[in-house]
Amino acid sequence: MARRLRPVRLDFLESAPLRLVFAAHVAAPPSAVYRALADEVADSPSWFPAIAAARPIAGGAGREIRLRGGVVFQERILVTDAGERYAYRVEETNAPGVRALMEEWLLTPVPEGPGTRVRWTMAAEGTAPFRVVMRLGRSGVGRSFRDAMRNLDRRLASSPAP
Repeated sequence: MARRLRPVRLDFLESAPLRLVFAAHVAAPPSAVYRALADEVADSPSWFPAIAAARPIAGGAGREIRLRGGVVFQERILVTDAGERYAYRVEETNAPGVRALMEEWLLTPVPEGPGTRVRWTMAAEGTAPFRVVMRLGRSGVGRSFRDAMRNLDRRLASSPAP
């Protein structure tokens, strides 16, 4: 059963009781990484193994993300700074214990050469058991992110630029 979460603002990314932050390098330019994140939503499962299905909703103002294992997120997109920043909050989910959840992707050109530094922040608030599970699962979430960035790097290297 889906539950509506607390509608947090962008400052929640810094003030959330639980924050997971991961970073990786991708050889593609920020514009290509951004396109994969924001414009090619339905292709996300091809490079992010934790995602079983993804689709734009609400005329592109949101996304529905289905994770492997059955968790579903209905997200509202809050920031679309092309090639730089993409942020959204979860409006509804069937995940137990979560009260508020927001994610942000920051894309920074690598100064010493081609490529992008990708920083992913997951900011959350939830029950004590939820916080414990998230803290214990931090390494697994980080591994999933790193795998996704390696896959995205390969995918973008083999795709012609539009």
